Amino acid sequence: MSFQIRREEVLDGAQLSAMLEESPARAAQAILLAAGEGVVEAQALLGQILLDGQGIAQDQALALRWFGIAAGRGHLMARNMLGRCHEHGWGCAADAVVAAAHYRIAAEAGLDWAMYNLANLLATGRGVSEDQPQALALYRRAAEVGHAKSMNLLGRYLEEGRACPMDRTAAHDWYRRSAEGGDFRGQFSHAAILAETGRIEEALQWLAKALVIGNAKFLQVSSESLLASAHRQIRTMGAEYRQRLSALGGE
Repeated sequence: MSFQIRREEVLDGAQLSAMLEESPARAAQAILLAAGEGVVEAQALLGQILLDGQGIAQDQALALRWFGIAAGRGHLMARNMLGRCHEHGWGCAADAVVAAAHYRIAAEAGLDWAMYNLANLLATGRGVSEDQPQALALYRRAAEVGHAKSMNLLGRYLEEGRACPMDRTAAHDWYRRSAEGGDFRGQFSHAAILAETGRIEEALQWLAKALVIGNAKFLQVSSESLLASAHRQIRTMGAEYRQRLSALGGE
């Protein structure tokens, strides 16, 4: 079926995002039209659907171009996505130095995802000199504005006492908040603490949530930990992680 979007039907970013959920093909036409009309949110969305091949043929190089257009007009998530493209080599040669520069611009402007991505580079010394205190500071900033993945990593730093005094109580609180915020790694971290304190049934509930949304890499690493548990129920959950991994095409 062919969908036609008239010029007078140009929609704003929120409407286009909602349309993507219902009809990616029709949304792609609307996004193309709005991007051409200069709607900056549509330009950023066009980059994303081109990157993902959502409702439109995948074209990473063209995605990079549209992210650049939107970023040049001040769109922070588009700037962050420029960083992602350069970090991973999507539509360009991989260059962590360039990625870090884009992340820094968006992070300094307050974007939580850019704080998280820049912190990841600082934590591992990719594209920038390794700087654990600065990585921790960025994870904390992002966590404090509600970024669930950063909450989990902030918890990890606090639990290990990395670049900060060890504070297991605060770490466990951040794990809980990350889990409640929907991050599967946070859910696993929170479950590990619950199991450690004997709250096995609660731990299993969070492990089940992480099982549903976790990616293959997470499932592979986590299943090994679960299968080594002293608790039979948790080992059984580890077997379920393995089954899910197999279904996703993993080992």
